[in-house]
Amino acid sequence: MFDLIVIIRVPKAEEIAHVADALARMRPLCLAEDGCVSWEAYQSDEDAARFVLVERWASRDHWDTHGSGAAIQDIYVPEIMPRIEREVHPSTPVTSV
Repeated sequence: MFDLIVIIRVPKAEEIAHVADALARMRPLCLAEDGCVSWEAYQSDEDAARFVLVERWASRDHWDTHGSGAAIQDIYVPEIMPRIEREVHPSTPVTSV
């Protein structure tokens, strides 16, 4: 598995709704991609300008391929990236030893 957490901040309040809409439109495209186990976008109840993406891919190769898919190329890159600041965190679930 390859897990990814992306933390997004939208600096301009007037662009928050557009980013939220674009993320919602991305979800079904991501879920339909080969190797996508789960893909969720969350908007903070405390800070509407903050979003967290939680992605799980079958492998790093699947996630790498995701970068050339419609969700990224048609929505994320042109509509979201110009409006955000982000942190990308490949992550490992914490489990008991």
